Amino acid sequence: MTIEIVSVYKSFGRKRVLEDVSFKVPNGEVVGYVGLNGAGKTTTIRIAVGVLPPDSGEVLIDGYSVLREKKKASERVGWVPEQPIFETEFKALDYFTYIAGYYGLSSSEARRLGRELLEEFGLGNALNMKLSYFSQGMKKRFALAVSMMNDPPNFIFDEVLNGLDPQGIAFFRGLTKEFKKRGKAVLFSSHILSEVEDIADRVVFIHKGRIVGVYPMEEIKSKAGAGVKLALNRVDENVLRILSRFGEPVVLDGSKVLVRKPSSNVDEIIAELVKNGVGVLEAGREERSLEDFFFTLIKEADKS
Repeated sequence: MTIEIVSVYKSFGRKRVLEDVSFKVPNGEVVGYVGLNGAGKTTTIRIAVGVLPPDSGEVLIDGYSVLREKKKASERVGWVPEQPIFETEFKALDYFTYIAGYYGLSSSEARRLGRELLEEFGLGNALNMKLSYFSQGMKKRFALAVSMMNDPPNFIFDEVLNGLDPQGIAFFRGLTKEFKKRGKAVLFSSHILSEVEDIADRVVFIHKGRIVGVYPMEEIKSKAGAGVKLALNRVDENVLRILSRFGEPVVLDGSKVLVRKPSSNVDEIIAELVKNGVGVLEAGREERSLEDFFFTLIKEADKS
């Protein structure tokens, strides 16, 4: 029950869109795949599910090669694309039954399973509604139901939260927690880190086709947590030594310092600085968002 992407490269014409992309999603883990629009998330996912060939590299689903053992690999992964495409003149339950035929289900089995899954995904009142009348959120829910048709051990979702209302996002969060309990591997992409925060165990960051960081969510939250920002009359080794007793000092520019993971309140830090002859010109708490953490990674990647 693993999804493993190994040294994948992909170009379109002269434009390199993926460069040595490698990461693994083990069983029982939910991994967020985060990057700006155009970073290479969808290309990676399309290669992972076998609808786009890589220039080089490999994708393994539970050890089966997507390139050489596509049928076996495909049977073991459920996929929801960013923009699901259906034959919109079909009614929902009829179309579910039609697709189920490819999995060897009889018509009666398929209709029973379809009613069950569509009800579970909040579409119980739309069984006989044409897909052309479905909203984007309803189409996503329908695609989620279809992806569970054969109860695969792995799931890959591309920007699945786009188009979902808050209730739909909460539903997806609960769904991934259930998948985790059942030992399934889940990979889902998003360009908004805040949406990933309450869902992912680990986050893989991609920027301009390259992986720029892989972090457990707890570490991201810790690094992105609140800090104390200080404007001082001087910043030298002695000042940084004092501040290191209260957290992790980071020099922002010549006279400003951010103390990450502060162990004391602002007043205690100021009192210690003043006692040591350091002039404090300005001080305050500063919240650092998860997006700030992401953009810091991007800036560092662009410098290298």
